[in-house]
Amino acid sequence: MRIAVLGGGNGSYAAAADLSEAGHEVAFWRRDTEALKPIIENGTIVLKDSDGRREIKIAQPCTNIADAVRGAALIVVPTPAFAQEDIAYAMAAYLEDGQVIFLPPGSFGSFAMMRVLRRTGCKADITLGETGTLPHLTRKHGVSEVAITVRATRLPTGVFPVKNAEHAFRVLRTAFPSVEPVEDALSGALMNAGPIIHPPLILMNAGPLEHFESWDIHNEGTQPAIRRVTDALDNERIILREALGYGPPHFPLSDHYNNDRWMYGNAHKRLVDSGDWRENVDLLKHRYMVEDIHYGLAFLVSVAHWAGVTVPIAQGLLAVASAICSKDLRKGTRTLEALGLADLNRKQLHELLHEGLPV
Repeated sequence: MRIAVLGGGNGSYAAAADLSEAGHEVAFWRRDTEALKPIIENGTIVLKDSDGRREIKIAQPCTNIADAVRGAALIVVPTPAFAQEDIAYAMAAYLEDGQVIFLPPGSFGSFAMMRVLRRTGCKADITLGETGTLPHLTRKHGVSEVAITVRATRLPTGVFPVKNAEHAFRVLRTAFPSVEPVEDALSGALMNAGPIIHPPLILMNAGPLEHFESWDIHNEGTQPAIRRVTDALDNERIILREALGYGPPHFPLSDHYNNDRWMYGNAHKRLVDSGDWRENVDLLKHRYMVEDIHYGLAFLVSVAHWAGVTVPIAQGLLAVASAICSKDLRKGTRTLEALGLADLNRKQLHELLHEGLPV
């Protein structure tokens, strides 16, 4: 299958290499042409995993996004949530009927991107899917080298609009067999693990993160008190899902630490042992703050407010993050209010999620 992979981060490099090795024809685009030069010149990404280190040929490194997305059955966008709308603007004119865009994860980017596409005049009958995490626990080790520590074994995924689900899941599973359908894109957004695991880890480790040159939030940063807050926050997410009528499995984050039922299986020890997450986390700029709190946690709090569900842990963490950033994150760009959805009732939102936005 022809697949476009867009973006220049860890997840994009891992997806381009992994999907290429699986036999797909991958067109790989990133905005920074200079940073893409090593792959353009060598035609490969170096992939490291439990099977060793090897060069993976990339069929089509692209400096023009049009060349990447034209003719692609699947467009994979493993970028931070704050890059999604810019990418939607960049590719809007080149999309074609039947294409599926995959956001791993999404933070309800499926709706945000579709809104951009329709506002720019894109009339293509496309479907956007979003899941709870990246398909890979991964870190780049160089300009054209990426290490994959763990591959996802389960990817709960919702699509927008639901009416295109049969086609969308057929395409998605061709590339990612671990995809598991959930009710709709909002259900998929509320599977996002980032806004649950990262806010307690960075906010409750704020002192050591600012004091030490590097700090592993998943090793010495994961202490019993922090785990209790994470469990309480995740319980609020599950209560919200249930209040909205979404059924199990809810993929409780505790499974990440305790058993093999979570999205990566029992991966916490391998994540720590890799050493790749011992890093410097700038509390004002790192994606754990900007993506998972400014976007993801603010989105969750806004949905809870709309649904009449009390989420004191989520609200408290968002308030602490707002103080750190000197910015009211409850008024962010990825809340239901900012997306223009806060005035819909439940029936109207359900219909929108099923039918999509008008052309």
